[in-house]
Amino acid sequence: MVFFSFSWKTKRRKLKMGRKNLEEGLLTNEAKTTINGASACGDSTDNLNTPSSSSSSSSSSTAASSLTPVLVFSTFVAVCGSFCYGCSMGYTSPAETGIMEDLGLSVAAYSVFGSIMTIGGMVGAIFSGRMADLFGRRRTMWVSEVFCSAGWLSIAFAKSALWLDIGRLSIGFGIGITCYVVPVYIAEIAPKNHRGSFVSANQLMGTFGLALVYFIGTFISWRALAMISAIPSVVQIIGLFFIPESPRWLAKCGRKKEFEAALKRLRGEDADISEEAADIKDYIETLEQQTEASFLELFHRRYANSLIVGVGLILLQQLGGNGPIAYYSSNIFEAAGVSSTIGLQISSITQIPVSIVGLLLMDRSGRRPLLLVSASGMCFSCFLIGISFCFKEFPHLKALTPFLALTGVLVAATAFTIGMGGIPWIIMSEIFPINVKAQAGSLVTLVHWSISWLTTYTFNFMMKWSSAGTFFLFSGVGGLTVLFVAKLVPETKGRTLEEIQASLTPFL
Repeated sequence: MVFFSFSWKTKRRKLKMGRKNLEEGLLTNEAKTTINGASACGDSTDNLNTPSSSSSSSSSSTAASSLTPVLVFSTFVAVCGSFCYGCSMGYTSPAETGIMEDLGLSVAAYSVFGSIMTIGGMVGAIFSGRMADLFGRRRTMWVSEVFCSAGWLSIAFAKSALWLDIGRLSIGFGIGITCYVVPVYIAEIAPKNHRGSFVSANQLMGTFGLALVYFIGTFISWRALAMISAIPSVVQIIGLFFIPESPRWLAKCGRKKEFEAALKRLRGEDADISEEAADIKDYIETLEQQTEASFLELFHRRYANSLIVGVGLILLQQLGGNGPIAYYSSNIFEAAGVSSTIGLQISSITQIPVSIVGLLLMDRSGRRPLLLVSASGMCFSCFLIGISFCFKEFPHLKALTPFLALTGVLVAATAFTIGMGGIPWIIMSEIFPINVKAQAGSLVTLVHWSISWLTTYTFNFMMKWSSAGTFFLFSGVGGLTVLFVAKLVPETKGRTLEEIQASLTPFL
């Protein structure tokens, strides 16, 4: 076996005895060659020297788990994009009546307005990974929010269906990028012991956005609602000038000084970052020995486990029915005999505390238990909604339909929020090595928006075919998700990104 250099490896062992398992997982059973390849950013990382490490394991552990104002503020700025995503998801439900009356839109025209965002999302997904790789995480978030801001303004001042659709399409492109880059950025800046909670803030803010437009959309005009929805985008555009770039992206680009400065800023000026920095550099150096990854290389056997888990979770997330429930909840309530105003307000109130509970549990209970509970809840809730529409056909049971439908929608929203809403994106940001993260992220996000378009576009047709049958199908997907998580999804709580990726790519 040929390693980088025997003397180099001996020195590294002395400096990193506490990281023996990671090193063995990355370097064992594979021939190594001298680093000579350039990164996707145009620079090689072979000049990244290991900083001296003389601190105790306890001080390194403290640095790895430290929470600093810069870390919290950076996460807040990033998840403003998630807030915009939540607003865009919920906007079409309370705004439907006002837009159709003011602009004279038909049901078909409004359906185009509601679903065209997913087309923009698909386009954004195609470019998201490559943009984040070439331009960095911060610049990519900035571009996405420029498109979102322009889209909201187009909707707010629209005089015809054309400008509504252009605005919705622009928002879709922006959030198609956001869905990938925000969880990746947070996962790359957060310490391993708090990474799950920080990345789940992505789902929390998305829920806040959805709940906000659900609640205040019943009181204000659709134009004012669009202006309010643009605020988080503007906040993020400004805030991005004051937060650091992802240290892992900087290391991949060979920008050593900026990498160390960003990591130091995130962990605190007094924190010992030597061990964490060395881990990141070692992993980047190992990846640099691989040839520049193409899209087709993503389907190589070594990435099979990561690809199955990442794509499978997103696929099942969208086929489970949450998209149509969020987009057309007011229609579901009315079809079941429930006041859409009351239903939307109750739904908005219940989702926020559930999101907070999910965030608190993320790094305590782990990803898998929350996914299993969430998928089981989606299975049960969709079955309950399906039963409610069955009861509608029986005169002596018809009175139960509104109660069961409202309960089912609330349980579905609660179950989705606590697990299936955010955790697939957390796992996606954790399991793919950085040399294929751009390609994998684009693929996963493209699958997300493609299936989202499919389910939202066909939902009304499926409801005409059979309201009960539609939700029984969603329930079946929920049951399949439980089996998928139980058999294939790994637990990533409390592990570094490098450890997770090494365990899933044994041939790396």
